[in-house]
Formats: sequence, C-alpha cells, structure tokens
Amino acid sequence: MLMAETVMQTDIRGLKLLARGKVRDIYDLGDKLLIIATDRLSAFDVILPTPIPDKGRVLTQMSAFWFHRTERIAPNHLISAEFKEIVRQLPRGVKLDPALFEGRMMLVKKAKRFDAECVVRGYLAGSGWKEYQKTGAVCGHSLPKGLKEAEKLPEPIFTPSTKAEVGHDQNITREALAKIVGDQPAKELERLSLALYRAAGSYMEQCGLILADTKFEFGILDGKTILIDEAVTPDSSRFWDIQHYRPGSSPENFDKQFVRDYLERIGWNKTPPGPALPVDVVQGTSQRYQEALRRLKCPLS
Repeated sequence: MLMAETVMQTDIRGLKLLARGKVRDIYDLGDKLLIIATDRLSAFDVILPTPIPDKGRVLTQMSAFWFHRTERIAPNHLISAEFKEIVRQLPRGVKLDPALFEGRMMLVKKAKRFDAECVVRGYLAGSGWKEYQKTGAVCGHSLPKGLKEAEKLPEPIFTPSTKAEVGHDQNITREALAKIVGDQPAKELERLSLALYRAAGSYMEQCGLILADTKFEFGILDGKTILIDEAVTPDSSRFWDIQHYRPGSSPENFDKQFVRDYLERIGWNKTPPGPALPVDVVQGTSQRYQEALRRLKCPLS
C-alpha cells in the first residue's frame, strides 16, 4: 500500500524529459517547463530508495503558496499549480492521471538559471555550525564568540554555495559568488534572498514555526531576476517548532533533519547506494512535512 501511494519517477508520453533531479522531473514545453515533484528524498546528496508519501504534493503546494505570497518582493516563474489549468496548456494528446499528478505539478516560465544556491541563515545550524566551531565565521561572515548550536544570529546572513549537479554543493563567500555571476547580479541575489527570508520568517512565526535557514534559486527572464525552482519548503529549509526551541539543544523539526538524524545514528557512510528507510522514519517524515504545510495555511494569529 505504501508504494502504491507514492511517485518515484514519471514518464509522460508526448512530453520531452529535460532533466531528472534529486526530487523533480522536468519536462520541456518550449518557453515553459512542467515541473513534477516526486516523492523521492535525497539526504547528504544521495537519493534514497524509499519514497515519502505525499512529499511531492507538500513541496508543490508549499512552493506555490510562497510564490504567490512573495511575488511583490521578487517576481517568480510560476504560471499555475492547478491541475486543470496545467492540463489545458499541455500539447493535445497528453494524458495525465489525476490520482498520480494532481497537486504535485507546476507549470512555469523558462528562465536562464544562475548557477548558485542562495542560502540565508538566521540561526546557527548544519554546515554553518560546523564552520563556526572551527573558524568563528560562516562563509566569510565573522560572528560573535560563544554562540551555541541553533542560536539565533544577530542578523540573518547571506551564505551562497555552488550548485553541483553531482556531489556536494560547496559553501562560498559573497566575493566568490560575484566572480561566478558578476558584481551587480550578486548584490541583487543577496538583496532578494534576505528580503524573502525576512518576509517568510516573519509569517512563519505566526504559524508557530522558526525558519532557521533556507535556500533560493534565481534566474533571468526578460532581463529581470526572478525566483525559480522551489520556495521555503522542508526540503530546502530548516523549520523548527517555536514552543520547543532552546539554543544549545536539538530543536523539534518539520523538515529533512528527521531523516538525516536517523542516517547519522545508523552510521551510513553517506555514499551511494543509500539505505532503505524503516516504516517509522517514513511515516515520521511524511507527518512532519504535512504538519508544516498545515501550519502555514492556518497561522495562529
């Protein structure tokens, strides 16, 4: 039953598959793209063999939510996430089963992507915490001494990374980003990323969640910088519960950290192939993703 309710891979007759990423299958529609979020899950840059029920639908609905909510801050590539509207714009003869595809698709404008991940950190966690312990800084940002793991930073910081098609993304400085994309584009990516993070984080606090960090991707369309890919999801962010948050302790999370913690516990070497996930981890992950979406759509105030 578990496998029957999930989508690990798509193959749509009549459409050209442009790319199959860690989570999304992307089809080329000329000046548009059809992006389908599957239930695949990657951890430590390895796609795991076990799907997470409804994960793709949560990612799509959450991204669409943020694209609509933040479009005044940064224009984005979303045309529609509505099944009927998307089907209407597909080539004649293409048939999609609503049971499989409804809720997990986005029709988007095609843009020229910046080859960088735009990460914003408001709290000290993950690779940022590890770097801080060694150097007292994160991606070129000097930080106060004595900060604890998961502690809130004095101000959100922009910490870009490379975008690797294979293997690990690498944290880089803002100066290194400027060498990749150019001085002015780098400044614009930083400005937009920080503005989006602050807006999303402020709203999420009303939902009982902390946006500890997140990453964005941007592209160029008609000479303008636009937000692309996904936006503020449990795959691209750390979501923490406000009520149980304490600096120096492991926050209750609603994101991929639940899976990462399990993989660390079993001693996996973080190289392919990834291990299968047990039922309790699959269910716990699915529940966390769905709870994050529920809270976003039902703010507490």
